[in-house]
Amino acid sequence: QVQLVESGGGSVQAGGSLRLSCAASSDIYTIAWFREAPGKRREGVAARYPWTSEKHYADSVKGRFTISPDNTKNTLTLQMSDLKPDDTAIYYCAAALRYTGPWYEAASLNYWGQGTQVTVSS
Repeated sequence: QVQLVESGGGSVQAGGSLRLSCAASSDIYTIAWFREAPGKRREGVAARYPWTSEKHYADSVKGRFTISPDNTKNTLTLQMSDLKPDDTAIYYCAAALRYTGPWYEAASLNYWGQGTQVTVSS
């Protein structure tokens, strides 16, 4: 069993920045942030594969969100800049112990955090 501890999030005006952090309780194969807005399906935002140093981003956040370069094997810190009202959602950390599908598919991740709210006002 993997425990995920999330921190960060909050409220900010459009154009502002926030930081999300997630720490897994054991070594993981991949760790990711997803988000879910009211009435929308859960979508992958960003992910990293610690053992290969791969990083991935959703097209909607490329150039605005950055995976911190100082992550350890079991963490994922995401710096979110130039935030837009469309970024408003509950953000969830997720992890998997082995490959079960592409990182952006929620079904590929086995473990989930409790979620943290990000609200961007216009």
